[in-house]
Amino acid sequence: MITIYHNPRCGKSRQTLSLIQEAGQEPQIIEYLKTPPTATELDSLLKKLKMEPRELMRKGEDIYRELKLAEKELSRDEAIELMIAHPKLIERPIVVKGRQAVLGRPPENVNALL
Repeated sequence: MITIYHNPRCGKSRQTLSLIQEAGQEPQIIEYLKTPPTATELDSLLKKLKMEPRELMRKGEDIYRELKLAEKELSRDEAIELMIAHPKLIERPIVVKGRQAVLGRPPENVNALL
């Protein structure tokens, strides 16, 4: 089963979803802005992605600048809590299959899971 953490307003997210569907898969779609992951889920996603929280943050978002995150040292837990409180900070789309995950930037990254 494939799961995509999706933002339907994002072109890269829509392209990634299309690639999955064109491969004959019907993924579980989680609109993470409406249903943010829990701290445990986000920690698990980061481990599957082999990324640290700051690497998964969207640094171009207004909230990133407003909170002056570029200037702050954050623990792993603090960064995860910020992304849960402000899901716009989470880079998208994240695609998960079993114990593996990829970031759909570029969308073709998803081919590794198909």
